[in-house]
Amino acid sequence: MVGRIITDQADIAEGMEWLSRHDKRFAQAYELTGELPLRRKPEGFAELLSAIVSQQVSTASAAAIWGRLQTAGLVTPAAIRAGSDEDLRNCGLSRPKLRYARALSEAELDFDALRSLPDEQVIARLIALPGIGAWTAEIYAMFSLGRADVFAHADLALQEGARGLLSLEARPNERQMRAIAAAWSPWRAVAARLLWAYYRVLKQREGVR
Repeated sequence: MVGRIITDQADIAEGMEWLSRHDKRFAQAYELTGELPLRRKPEGFAELLSAIVSQQVSTASAAAIWGRLQTAGLVTPAAIRAGSDEDLRNCGLSRPKLRYARALSEAELDFDALRSLPDEQVIARLIALPGIGAWTAEIYAMFSLGRADVFAHADLALQEGARGLLSLEARPNERQMRAIAAAWSPWRAVAARLLWAYYRVLKQREGVR
């Protein structure tokens, strides 16, 4: 069964109201962050390919590589299958990412069908593909599909945000983050938006760049 879908700012506001009622620390953090971004993204092949491109590189590097792929027209399954390894390498893809891009292009993933699957099945379907781990699958579910109760548990910024929000001595690891975030259901994706924003507040306070 598909749960709540985040489609607009009213959904974000509803989620924040729920979170703030259940834990006053969310309300206090929200006063510092201000309105949270919707962050909805397109669905489909290009969005997942872009996520693969972004793995383990800086934002600037990812944007440059993605720009070269777009310019070369290498952002559809057919184009990836038809392109040579040299074409893809010239755009900046490493050997592993080249392999992942080809695997995704050949997977014949039914993106429309993902909309009707429960969160757990969406994530399981995506992480079965080479080069797509839990973080990428969760981000796709949160922002491309708008799932309201998904959380990127391995995200370092979310872990740091949770450490600050909950006054923890150490940053929680992925397993600990899963246990912590369970209390924020059914609005874990809104909690994530708050924590990302709150993490930026913490960085500014601590003078981190």
